[in-house]
Parts: sequence; C-alpha cells; structure tokens
Amino acid sequence: MPETTILVVDDEKKIVDLVSTYLRREGYRVLAAFDGRQALELARAEHPDLIVLDLMLPQIEGTSVCRLLRTEGNMVPIIMLTARSLEDDKLAGLDLGADDYVTKPFSPRELMARVRAVLRRSGEAAEGPPQIVRGDVLVDRMRHAVRVAGRPVELTPREFDLLETLARHPGRAFTRAELLDRAFGHDYEGLERTVDVHIMNLRRKLEPNPAQPRYVQTVPGVGYRFGET
Repeated sequence: MPETTILVVDDEKKIVDLVSTYLRREGYRVLAAFDGRQALELARAEHPDLIVLDLMLPQIEGTSVCRLLRTEGNMVPIIMLTARSLEDDKLAGLDLGADDYVTKPFSPRELMARVRAVLRRSGEAAEGPPQIVRGDVLVDRMRHAVRVAGRPVELTPREFDLLETLARHPGRAFTRAELLDRAFGHDYEGLERTVDVHIMNLRRKLEPNPAQPRYVQTVPGVGYRFGET
C-alpha cells in the first residue's frame, strides 16, 4: 500500500520539526512547507492525504490556503494548528472547510490522535451498502461522492460523514453530541457548536432552499434529522 502522506505547514521551523518527528514515528510520510504559497504548490503537486495547517503564514495566510483548496474542489482533510484560541476563530476555520482545529500550545500526542481520527473518518469504508439513496439524494460511499437530482455536490470529509450518518437513519433525530460521536469519531473532542457550522455548510451545498431545508432538518430542542422521503 502507498504511504500516507501528510503536509505540515507552519512558519516556525521548530513546530514543523516537532510535528514531523511525531508523524514519522507513526509511520507517515511527511512533507513540509513554511509559507502559504509553498503549501499550495505542494498540495496541488503531491496530493497529500492530510494537511496540518497553521493560520498565520507568510505569502498567503492559512485561511486563504484552505479557501483556495476548497474552491478548487480539493477535499483533502485539513487540521488547523494555530494560536488563535477563541471559539469564534475555531468556528470560522471550520466554516472554511477545515476538519479539525488544534490550538497552540498543543500536546503532540493529542495532535496525533486528531490525525488518526481524521484519517480514519476520511478513509475507512464503514459497514453498510455502497450507496444510500434517499429521494433525490444519492450518497456513494465507495466513491465518497454525493449527487442531488443527478447534480454532483462537493462535500468536505466532515460534511460527508454528517450526511451519511443522517441519511442512514431518515426521520431519526440525532443530538449534536451523538453526531460528534458518530460522524467525527471517538477521538474528537470538539465543541457541539461545530456541528451547527458543518450543518449550515451542508445545507448551503445540498438544499434547493437552505432557509427551508428539505433534507437536513432541525429538530427543535434536540438536534438534526434527515427528512423522510
């Protein structure tokens, strides 16, 4: 099997060296970039399996790197690693399409757990049928692809996991905590509000009218469900 490749992006060489050392101990192939322009070039040329991305970078800031990759349709999982620790900063990063957010100073062991969790969720083939069809929505688990009325919809790995979880059980109400556990994995210790951010992005891509969702519905006082079709 080919090696799992992880791109580490930070303008501080000590942090790049530290994260790279721990990743190599876990058996990953590591690429390094020290500014946003170099990060984009490596992401486009090398197609890494995951990116650990600092936000405050020379040349092109990390938020712009994330936005550009998502605009290009590159759905590589991204873990943001940054000194910005406010909840609003975390939610803004997730809103750009990041899959997780780790603040500095950080525990390398915790970061490795987050890396394993994100890679597992983006790459594993969970039990069940290869495709889930709910009305106009087709979730192709083997190709990690989604279509709505035949139209392809590009989702981030987190958005895909949320949609798959909900579509497996149409009509069932999930709490935010359940969705964190089921869709994001046991190693994820994120804020429940991050589910709302991903749901908002999912609706924007999926729904004919996001203000009146047909597929991903809110259950007041509980959480979310996939509308029965």
